[in-house]
Parts: sequence; C-alpha cells; structure tokens
Amino acid sequence: MSMGKRLILAACALVLSTPSWASPGHFDFGAPAPAAKASRSINVVMGDMTFDPGALDIKAGETVRFVLINKGQLLHEFNLGNAAMHAEHQQEMLKMQQSGQLTPTAMKQGMGPGAMDHDAMGAGSVDHAAMGHASKDQGHAGMRHDDPNSVLVEPGKTAELTWTFTKATRLEFACNVPGHYQAGMKGELTVRQ
Repeated sequence: MSMGKRLILAACALVLSTPSWASPGHFDFGAPAPAAKASRSINVVMGDMTFDPGALDIKAGETVRFVLINKGQLLHEFNLGNAAMHAEHQQEMLKMQQSGQLTPTAMKQGMGPGAMDHDAMGAGSVDHAAMGHASKDQGHAGMRHDDPNSVLVEPGKTAELTWTFTKATRLEFACNVPGHYQAGMKGELTVRQ
C-alpha cells in the first residue's frame, strides 16, 4: 500500500473514531437555532426529578423552542443527547459539584474565567475546551456549563433552548445534575422522518 493511501486511511480512522458531537458546536442530530426560527414551542415543566411531558415527538427538519419551567426546589438541567453523551456530561457536572461551582439550587457565578450567566444562555457558541472535552487536565476553575444542547434552570425560573433537529433518531432529554438522571429525570425524544 502506498504512503498516500496509508495517510488517507489513518485520517479516515481518526475521523470515524472521534464522536461527531465532539467538535465545538457540532452535533450529529442537529444544531442550536435562534428562537425566531422555531416552527413551534413546547413547554417542559421540571419538577423534582420529573419532566412533564415525559416523552416528545419531533419531525426531522423541525426547529423547536423548548420553554423550560422549573417548578421544583432544585437546580435542573435540560440536555439533549443520547445515553453516552449524558454519561459523559454527568462526569463533568460531578466535577463542577465537587469543586463547589454547582450547588443543589444554583450554578455559582464568578467561579473562574468560565463562569457565565445561565439566565442568558441560549443557542450561543460553545467552547468545549473550557468545558473539559478537549483538555481533561484543565483545573475546575475553568469549567463552564455552556454546551449549546443544554441549559440550567434554577428553582422558580424559566429558560429556553431552541434546536433544529436534522435527522430521524432517538434521543433523550435529561437532567445531568449529579444523581438526577439516576433518579429518573429523563425523557424520550423521538425525531421522526
């Protein structure tokens, strides 16, 4: 085999071994969108360890504005992804909790250069390096909760996340605050053709 073919095969193997959601701002099931592009809005009420509704049906190509209403007593998250993505994000959230950045009712502001105002979160850009995706040896102070497929909602607050679903797939929406997913705070999201 020629050297050129080996390099091409090695590059293909690298691309295929890297999850499609690992690059900043890219998810294989869709992308963040401005609320004005939404074809419909869905209210999702967060209780303590529950989502209502518990299952959602979306059409491929549809842009949905999720209005997230936290009626519980605890901080909750609305995160779009599959089970593997949630498992990885739960580890990051646990590190934030252990560092004191994440409390049962809030995300502390001013905890290093990565802290941000979660009430203003929406479909912005993402810096996965700051979140720990690219550099696992980074200290806790640089962690941020700013993935475009996720939003934190404090008790009694409302937030929004708008997303365009690009292909038919099965996902979960989940709360990855430590212990919440395991307590059943997740729901099925089916994207149909």
